[in-house]
Amino acid sequence: MTEKTTGVRRRGRRPGGADTREALINAAREVFIEQGYDGATVRAIAGRAGVDAAMVNHWFGSKEGLFGEAVLKLPFNPQDIVEILVASPVDQIGDTMVRTFLSRWDASGGGVFTALIRSVASHDEAAVMLRDFFLKLVFKQVISRFSPDHQELRATLIATQVVGLGMVRYVAQFEPLASADIDTLAAAIAPTIQRYITGPIT
Repeated sequence: MTEKTTGVRRRGRRPGGADTREALINAAREVFIEQGYDGATVRAIAGRAGVDAAMVNHWFGSKEGLFGEAVLKLPFNPQDIVEILVASPVDQIGDTMVRTFLSRWDASGGGVFTALIRSVASHDEAAVMLRDFFLKLVFKQVISRFSPDHQELRATLIATQVVGLGMVRYVAQFEPLASADIDTLAAAIAPTIQRYITGPIT
C-alpha cells in the first residue's frame, strides 16, 4: 500500500524546497536565542529543522548568512559586508565602512536598523544578537586584519560610530544628519572610524 493510497505522509527529512528554507529560519531563531551565536551549530539548527545540514549553505551560504536573515532579518549577508570591507585599501577602510552600511540601510529607508533597535529595547536576546552581528561578525573580522593592537577596544569604538550613526539617522532622525547625503556623512565620519581601525587610540 502506497503513501498516496493511505493518505499518510511519510516521516523523514524535508525536501529542499521553500518549506525547508522557512523551517531553517524558524529553527535558527530558536537555537540562536537558546545557545547564542557561538554555541549554535549548523548541525543543531538543521537537526531541529529536520533537514540536511547542507541546506544551510544552499539557502543562506553560511551560518553567518542564516543568522543575519533568521535573527536580525537583514536584507544582506554580514559576510558580504566583511568581504567588501577587507577588500578595501587599508587607508580607505573607514570611508568604505560608512558608505557600505549607509547604502544598505538607506535602501530600506532605515527600516531594518530601526527594527533592530526596537527589538533590542524590548528583548534582551535581541541585544545579544545585535552585539554578535556588529562585533563578532563584522567589526572584529575587519579589526583582526587591519588593526595592530587593542582589537577589542577598537571594535567597540567603531560600534559607537556606526550604531550611533544609525540611531541618529533612522531612529531619532536628528536633522540635518537624517537627510544628509552619503558623501557628506562619509567625509565627516570616516576619518574617525579610520583612526579607530588603524591609528593610535591610547
